[in-house]
Amino acid sequence: MVFDKNTKMTIWANCIVNNEENFVWFSIMSVVDYVDKILIWDTGSTDKTVEIIKEIIKIKGNKIDFEEVGEVDKNKFSKMRQKMLEKSKCDWILVLDGDEIWWEDSIKRLIKKINTDGNKIEGVVVPMVIPVGDIYHFQEESAGQYRLTGRKGHLSLRAINKKISGLHVAWPYGKESYLDGDSRPIQQRTEIIFLDAPYLHVTHLKRSSLKRSPNKFKFELGSNKKDFKYPEVFYKAYPSIIQSPWVKISGIDLVAAKLMTPLRKIKRRLL
Repeated sequence: MVFDKNTKMTIWANCIVNNEENFVWFSIMSVVDYVDKILIWDTGSTDKTVEIIKEIIKIKGNKIDFEEVGEVDKNKFSKMRQKMLEKSKCDWILVLDGDEIWWEDSIKRLIKKINTDGNKIEGVVVPMVIPVGDIYHFQEESAGQYRLTGRKGHLSLRAINKKISGLHVAWPYGKESYLDGDSRPIQQRTEIIFLDAPYLHVTHLKRSSLKRSPNKFKFELGSNKKDFKYPEVFYKAYPSIIQSPWVKISGIDLVAAKLMTPLRKIKRRLL
């Protein structure tokens, strides 16, 4: 690859959402001031996701490129990500989901790293902090099964250099990946680095009030973290249509989580 060492990197976030009303505000607002643009495509949300995104546009409209693309066949999901990749006229992309919330220090460190070394690295892997049960409990690190940059745990490739030759998106829904011209996953290339800049990934919490939504809610209780500092965006003002993130697990969900937690831990250790 050929790079211009004197050019500041342009960074666009790519965000595809569907029924993410509980956390999408916090996700987008945690990064919008640090990237050049965010492409947000909604794939047929029926909760308040679109309404919330429009509230964000009122405040950050110059940074948001929003499309309602409608329901997407799972077999065509990779093609949609490919179209978003092609539309991103930038040097680097930040892959952002509606359930990913960044700490200010983390997103600043990531952007600084890209602007400092983006002419010689190809991707950035960062750690994830994963609440489970509710926002107050966290999944054990040993539950993380991703193997990236010689590490194992809660890890994710979140920033990708667009100048990688043949960069494209392929593979079936749920496993779709960014690949190079040899169809090799980007995370397997040699110029991928690890940066200790974690983000909060609430994938296992309830992301929508709808019963029929792409929730991956786990009936599990993790450990409490004493004096844990949440992403700053949680403490800032937000519209009344947004649900408070400070919801504790209760009722039948709590009972089920208490029953399932030891079984899940045993299963992880056996596997």
